[in-house]
Amino acid sequence: MNSFGKKFLFLIISILSTTGLQAQTTVTGVVKDSISGEGEPYATVRLTKDGGKNQLMSLTDLDGVFSQDIKAKGTYTLSITAVGRKEIRRTVNVSGKQETVNLGTLLICDDTNMLASVEVVAQRPLVKMETDKMTYSVEADADSKSSTVLDMLRKVPMVVVDGQDNITVNGSSSFKVYVDGKPNMMMTTAPSQVFKSMPASVVQSIEVVTNPGAKYDAEGSGGVLNIITNKQKGQTVDMDGYSGQIRANAGNKGWGGGVFVSGQQGRFSWNANGMYNNMSTNGTTVDMYMEQQMTSGTAVTHYYQKGKTKIPFGMGNIGLGYELDSMSSVNLSLSVTRFQMKNTGNPTSEMYGGIYGSGFSYSNSMMMRDINTNFNGTIDYQRFFNKDRTHSLTLTYMLNYSPRDNDNDREFKEATDETLIDLTDRRSRDEEKTTEHTAQIDYSLPVAKGHTLNTGLKYMNRLNTSDARYYLRQTDEYVLDEASGMDYEYRNNILAAYAEWDAKFGKFGAKGGLRYEHTWQDVKYKSKNGTDFKKDYGTLVPTASISYSIGMSSNIGINYNMRISRPGISYLNPYVDKSNPMQLTYGNTDLDVEKNHTLGLVYNMFSQKFMLNMTLQQVICNNGIEQYSFLDADNMQNTTYGNIVKRSTTNLNVFANWSITPKTRLMLNGGVGYADMNSDQLNQKNHGWQYNAMLGLQQTLPWELKVSCNLFTNSKRYTLQGYTGGFNMLMGSLSKSILHDKLTFSVMAMTGLSRHGKLKLENYSSSPTFVSRQTIKVPMANVNFTVSWSFNKGAYKQKTHESKVNSDLIEHQSTEERIGNFNMGM
Repeated sequence: MNSFGKKFLFLIISILSTTGLQAQTTVTGVVKDSISGEGEPYATVRLTKDGGKNQLMSLTDLDGVFSQDIKAKGTYTLSITAVGRKEIRRTVNVSGKQETVNLGTLLICDDTNMLASVEVVAQRPLVKMETDKMTYSVEADADSKSSTVLDMLRKVPMVVVDGQDNITVNGSSSFKVYVDGKPNMMMTTAPSQVFKSMPASVVQSIEVVTNPGAKYDAEGSGGVLNIITNKQKGQTVDMDGYSGQIRANAGNKGWGGGVFVSGQQGRFSWNANGMYNNMSTNGTTVDMYMEQQMTSGTAVTHYYQKGKTKIPFGMGNIGLGYELDSMSSVNLSLSVTRFQMKNTGNPTSEMYGGIYGSGFSYSNSMMMRDINTNFNGTIDYQRFFNKDRTHSLTLTYMLNYSPRDNDNDREFKEATDETLIDLTDRRSRDEEKTTEHTAQIDYSLPVAKGHTLNTGLKYMNRLNTSDARYYLRQTDEYVLDEASGMDYEYRNNILAAYAEWDAKFGKFGAKGGLRYEHTWQDVKYKSKNGTDFKKDYGTLVPTASISYSIGMSSNIGINYNMRISRPGISYLNPYVDKSNPMQLTYGNTDLDVEKNHTLGLVYNMFSQKFMLNMTLQQVICNNGIEQYSFLDADNMQNTTYGNIVKRSTTNLNVFANWSITPKTRLMLNGGVGYADMNSDQLNQKNHGWQYNAMLGLQQTLPWELKVSCNLFTNSKRYTLQGYTGGFNMLMGSLSKSILHDKLTFSVMAMTGLSRHGKLKLENYSSSPTFVSRQTIKVPMANVNFTVSWSFNKGAYKQKTHESKVNSDLIEHQSTEERIGNFNMGM
């Protein structure tokens, strides 16, 4: 056993040795809001005996759950209090024979007399730490009024957004994106582009599921990012009514607007959400200098581009629900999302030395357009078999259809008289379509007190088609180059089964499970430019975790899991992209499934004023998928993918929230780690320390003006052949609500901490045959104004349904480190 394993074993033995052996009774329960049904965090729980002479006191956790150990039998008075709430009082009889006295759900309501005379200024917690995920409350963050979802992700624990807007979750760029508990294929394949155009005001919270467990798909080494939209508030229905919000925003980088509304009428519930944003960035520059070692000497390439990017984005969804009876319901949801990213510019290239001799230069007019659309429909039936709703059956069917068009045009000009590369004007057109059918059954059975068995089956059929065509200009028209095109289909059939046991033993908790997935792949080339192939494989994925409650306000846990990353269609596609005359880019049909093993240690501590999470993890991957480059026999740079990396990463992540006063909050979110990578195939290795941090201050000023200021810093991130540069940036916001919080005005500002408010990124890559240095400057100076109007009629809370469906296949992201995941909070 290595030193790391010995330390974890010592930790477990130490915890076990401190566990008391004296017989005792545990009084438990959960405090919930009488209207919304949501847990009441940080309520004070007192158990008194003998007229108050003997008193035990604790706090509810973020879900409203409390647990108090009693060693002496007798009759106790239970008192539960919270700011602005009516006191709950109960009599509890402890005979000494019971191990647990469960008081069930205790409903708490507002104290109208107290609220009339007392100003309640307690802050709502921004983060909720659970056994398998961490939830960031976007709506409770003042910055959300005028920021994008990508801006908010920079503040979410376990999520890192670099200077080029690449996203990593739990240290990995391979993760799944869900929307309201349902997988979203387009957001998974292009999260950065979607989130930078999506306003944060339409989002209620962001869940980071770092240790999904056996019931979740094995795919996605970083876990799951679940975007909960505003339409999903509440858990119970009290009376008929509706509520909603209308929003509009404008700034120096774009404009947009949206509306959402949800309601209840008897057993029927509904919601609708629509939005549109039109964003643009002008002035991003790329300056690259590359040296190639050749037999004839060193050849130098200098490339410079100044470009413009436009990203129109639209999204709409409708949800319908019907309660058949008090124990069963049917739910239907339909959604469509569309975004387009268009890049234009006039790059210039200069080449000299080596085979280029005295050199030559040229420029070109470049246009790249990527249009993505996603249609999603889900219908499910859920049945509960007991009043506690712990025994349930869920049947789900989901349809996903995602067409994508990718266009790339290059027209060359201003070339010197003699060039050594082909500068024929060219166009490429790639039409991709993905159709996915998913059927799933989930069953949850409480087998004993504190013990639950979860099982399920799933089948998914996914068909990807790609028709890539390449055109060259001949005189006044473009002619198809049939030898360079690629038309093929890629079908996956996946059958999965899982079983997971969740148990609690006093202060200890344990979870263990197994998931087996079998995949059948079938690739056919319609264009006859490739060889058809089939393959199938099975994967057994184990997960396990143990937790220990040190007290009501702190806990510790250890866990292990294995996650996989299947190569997506863009990684497997053998089509050779020749749009850049200096580089060939293509996929690799021989890629294997990447496997990540993660061992983690978690510590959580929370109180009414302070919250702390510390997570230490070790991640090992012996067949990592990595993008790499090399020079072929014609001195052309080739870029492709391979299972070529052995990767070991150690990370320490910290999130802290300190409510200094009822109106002042200080936050820290950051991590530090050491990455070690090597490749026997390329005979290369790289290693180094890397870090990221966010320091935020939120303050409520007189007249209820809410102001925030956030400083972000990221170090360089290491890859096998080099690194991507770090950055520093500053973001702040100011908001004010009037008319009983119905009308809200807000402004957000963001800037890079370098000259002219830009982010300056220094990227580097090398191999035995080339060295490349790249400087990217991104204009970050941004000011955005937002106004929103909230409305409602009737007092109600919409009944929600937790979707059980998961998507097995995701697109393996390309540029970031791919490491595993761990249990965020025990």
